[in-house]
Amino acid sequence: MEIAIKPYVKSFIDFASQRPEVLCLSADLTSSCEVDKFRDQYPDQFVSCGMAEQNMLSFAGGLAMEGYRPFLHTFAVFLYRRPLDQLINSVAYSNRKVRLMGFLPGITTPGGITHQAIEDVAILRAIPNMTILETGDATEVETVLPVADAVDGPVYVRVLRGQVPRLFSTPFEFNKLRCLSEGKDLLVVTSGICTEEALRATAVLKEKGVGIRHLHASTLKPFNKEALLEHMSEVDGGVITLENHSIVGGLGSIVSEIMAEEGVGKKLIRLGLKDTFAHGASKGYLMEKYGLDAKALVAAVETLSGQKTGITADDLAEARIDDVHSAAKAEAL
Repeated sequence: MEIAIKPYVKSFIDFASQRPEVLCLSADLTSSCEVDKFRDQYPDQFVSCGMAEQNMLSFAGGLAMEGYRPFLHTFAVFLYRRPLDQLINSVAYSNRKVRLMGFLPGITTPGGITHQAIEDVAILRAIPNMTILETGDATEVETVLPVADAVDGPVYVRVLRGQVPRLFSTPFEFNKLRCLSEGKDLLVVTSGICTEEALRATAVLKEKGVGIRHLHASTLKPFNKEALLEHMSEVDGGVITLENHSIVGGLGSIVSEIMAEEGVGKKLIRLGLKDTFAHGASKGYLMEKYGLDAKALVAAVETLSGQKTGITADDLAEARIDDVHSAAKAEAL
């Protein structure tokens, strides 16, 4: 597969440079969030807020009130943990058009619990007026900006950075579930980096006679309930969700809530962090340790189907290994 290097860089320059009302806000992680070239080329549209995320959120709310379109850039965890009060009162309550571009979501950083946004979806989807988007490949990173900007209210985006695979040929579409395989046996719903992992497994499962209906979700709030229910009705067996997040409050909870409310009588397995913190290590190691990878998905398929597939780790496509550190800033975890 093609691996795009820093796909966000050019897309943000192309987007913001044509819209003078768009302001790029940074919380002292400018190069780590891949907007340093924009800062250098368009300094009048760039504001450095320093390591003061609470102030940045309040400031962004004021800018939006005056007609600017602020795009905030920092690591995902710093957009909602410490500045949650400001996010709610200055941005969400007043329904301001503030775009929160959260880099290094979940366990994509080796920085340990201080840097790992593993409960962001759970917290932010509980906030009224908030829209939540998640990029799953380079194409979605390159095309998410106009989608986020079109929302009439605050938007939180889980952004992939650095070396990003290109899985899709079509752009990000708001509230659309991508159907990546048409099997009839089980339904698999994935988001973010876990979609690449699921793609490693579904082809091998097909060879073993297991038909997987695979959906990729890039809009987490709102969620396309109607499409999900339609796909559920077209598979014979149960449902598996796979996410780079705690299974509490994230994609798995979204799917389970819909199934419960609509009376869908199918078994559900939620794969993700199981009410635990992760620790500092590479993405590949953490995905395997906490069951967010292709092997975990195969095991869940065997549990739901009640039969062994015989698939081993060697049968699965080789995992892609990312560089741990940013090439732009060595200390940027």
